[in-house]
Amino acid sequence: MSFLVYLLVLLLTGLVVGALARLALPGKDPLTIPQTIAVGIGGSLLAGIAAKLLVGRAAGFLLCLIFAAVIVYFIRRSRGGGLTDPGVAPLDR
Repeated sequence: MSFLVYLLVLLLTGLVVGALARLALPGKDPLTIPQTIAVGIGGSLLAGIAAKLLVGRAAGFLLCLIFAAVIVYFIRRSRGGGLTDPGVAPLDR
């Protein structure tokens, strides 16, 4: 597999995981597509590190989704929102 194909698969996986994490929490999140990809990739990275340290195996899709949903929750908290309220986007203030 070439490096370009690997990057495209990484971006697509990040988009899917990030989008599902946004859907897991109720409310409309004002995240752009690159931010959603970053949330998905970040969740996958953190899940992979945690799984390797705790059980010595690679992380599964569900664990990546859980970590990405936690990242979305922390983004909401930083905007003044909560679990069901996305808060105010920085541009809306």
